[in-house]
Amino acid sequence: MSLHLPRPVKAALLGFWDLFTSASPLLFAGAGLIWLAYWWLNPMPPKQLTLLTGPEQSAYAEMGDQYAKLLRQHGITVQLVPTEGSADNLRRLQAGEADAGFVQGGSATAPADDDTEELLTLGNLFVEPVWLFYRAQSAADISETGRLQSLNQLSTLRINAGTAGSGVPPLMDTLLDMHRMDPKKIKISHLEQTPATVQMLQGKLDAVVFASAPQAPMVQMLLQTPGIRLMDFPQNEAYARRLPFITPVTLPRGVVDLARNIPAQDVHLIATTTSMLVRESLHPGLRQLLSQATVQTHGQSGWFQRTREFPNASNSEFPLAPEAERTLKNGIPSLQRYIPFTLANLVERMWLALGIIIAVLLPLGKIAPPLYAYRVRSRVFRWYGELRDIESRLEAHPEDKEKLLEDLNAIEAKVEKVILPLSYADELYALRNNIGLVRQRLTTA
Repeated sequence: MSLHLPRPVKAALLGFWDLFTSASPLLFAGAGLIWLAYWWLNPMPPKQLTLLTGPEQSAYAEMGDQYAKLLRQHGITVQLVPTEGSADNLRRLQAGEADAGFVQGGSATAPADDDTEELLTLGNLFVEPVWLFYRAQSAADISETGRLQSLNQLSTLRINAGTAGSGVPPLMDTLLDMHRMDPKKIKISHLEQTPATVQMLQGKLDAVVFASAPQAPMVQMLLQTPGIRLMDFPQNEAYARRLPFITPVTLPRGVVDLARNIPAQDVHLIATTTSMLVRESLHPGLRQLLSQATVQTHGQSGWFQRTREFPNASNSEFPLAPEAERTLKNGIPSLQRYIPFTLANLVERMWLALGIIIAVLLPLGKIAPPLYAYRVRSRVFRWYGELRDIESRLEAHPEDKEKLLEDLNAIEAKVEKVILPLSYADELYALRNNIGLVRQRLTTA
C-alpha cells in the first residue's frame, strides 16, 4: 500500500533530501574531524581517581575526606589510600601507583630520577609545622628553666620522629645535622603517631615529633594535655634562611583556647609547606577539578595563614600544572557556574578544536551549492537524452513514428510528475517546450 502525500509535502520532503545529500560530504567530513578531535583530546575525564593521604587520624587523612566529598558533587569517585606519610606518597606517585597525593616540602631534595619529571604540583596548600612535644618532667631533668629551646637538648632524651615512610625522619636528620649532631647517637624511634603518643604519656618516651597541619586530632589533643609542652624554636628565622623549604611561623598566644590562654605565650615554630602532586598523565579535567578543590579547601584563614593566602605557587619544587595556574589566576571558570562540570570541561577542551574544524570546513562548504544545483537539474537533464534518442530513431526509421509517439507520451507523463524548487522551474518548462518541439516534428514527418 503506497502512501499518497500532497504535492507540497512531497516537494518539501524532496527539497530536504536534496539539501541533505548535497551537504552529506561536508557533514561526513565534519563528523569525522570532530571524532578525530574527540579521540585526540579525550575531553571526558575518568569517573575515578586515586588519592594518597597519610596515616589514620592524620591531617592528610582528614583532608582526603574533604576532597572526596567535593569531587563526589561532580560525579567523581575518589579512592582514598592510607599511607605512611609524605615520603611514601612521593615514592608511590613516582612508581605510578596513584594519581595524586599530599607531599611535604623538602621530600624531593634527593637526586631526581626520570619518573620525577612526570610529577606536577597543583600548588602549596598549607604550612605544616614541626610539632615537637615533650614531657615537662623530662625537660626539668636537663634544663633549669624546665623548657626545651634547642635541638641540642635532645641528645639524652628518648625521641620518636615519625614513621619511616613519612617526611619527618629525613627532615629531623637534616635539622640535627645543622646542629652538628649525629642522629645515630640519639635514641630515636619511628613509631606511628598514636602508639608514640601513648608511650610518651606513659613516660616511656620523652618527646615526639610530628609534621602536621594543626587540624590533626593528635596535635589538638597534645596542645591541651597537662604535663606536655610544645618546644619553641627561637631560631626559626635562621632555619628558613638555611633551608628554602622551611617557613618560619608563630603560634599566637591563646589561639588554641582563648578562655584558657593556650598557649600561654607566642610559640616560634618551623614549618614545611605541603603541596598536592599529581601524575602528569592524569586527565587535565581531573587536574582542573582537583585545583578547584584546593581553592575551596585551603583558601580560608587558619592559625598560620590569612584568607586566600593559600593555595599558592611560591617556591614549588615541581612544575606547576597549567590547570592549577589558570585556577590560581582566574578562579573557577565562569562557564562552570551555569552548567555541570562535565559539560563545561567538554566545551572548554573542544572549542578550539571546533574552531579549527570550522575553518577547515568553510572552504569545503563551497562545493555544497554546486552539488545541490546538479542534483536538482539532473531530474530534468536526464530526459534530454531520451528526447535525443527519439530524434535519432526517427531519422533512422521514419516508419516507426507511431511507436516513437507513444514513447514521447510516456516521457511527458513522467516529466509531469517531476518536482523541482520554484527557483528551478524554468528548467522544467524548457523541457516541456522541447518535448512539444519533438512532438511537432513527429507529427509532421
